[in-house]
Amino acid sequence: MRPTTDRVREAVFNSLASLDAVHDAAVLDLFAGSGALGIEALSRGAAHATFVEHDPRVRAVIEQNLRAVELTDRSTVVADTAERFLATDPRVEPYDLALVDPPYDYHGWTGLLASLRAAIVVIESDRSIGLPQDWEVVRAKGYGSTLVAIARTPF
Repeated sequence: MRPTTDRVREAVFNSLASLDAVHDAAVLDLFAGSGALGIEALSRGAAHATFVEHDPRVRAVIEQNLRAVELTDRSTVVADTAERFLATDPRVEPYDLALVDPPYDYHGWTGLLASLRAAIVVIESDRSIGLPQDWEVVRAKGYGSTLVAIARTPF
């Protein structure tokens, strides 16, 4: 687990606020880790967050963190890999916001992004990620070894 630093998280959510992308949003936190990104979205007014994490020990941390900040009623924690979740997600409507922060050695970007249905996507990585052709990068910035891109999609 490699949590997003406070500085990066603050910068990302300030950017998202300027895009009015968080308030009342349905949020998807893929590769959720501690759940810090999804919890930040909830604390800034998101309507609901779905946390996807395959590791049971890490999911327990997410659930503990959600209880600690009393946000369990606006969240769902899913035991699955990001890829399987996207392939089987029964949700009809696209998410308003997706937060995608996989381990830095992740190499499944092409398939993952092709199956992701969200209006705005935040991508955190250690390298530039090729986006689908019809996605528009709204903001991109480096923070040390971390690159963050915020993109609008056609959804």
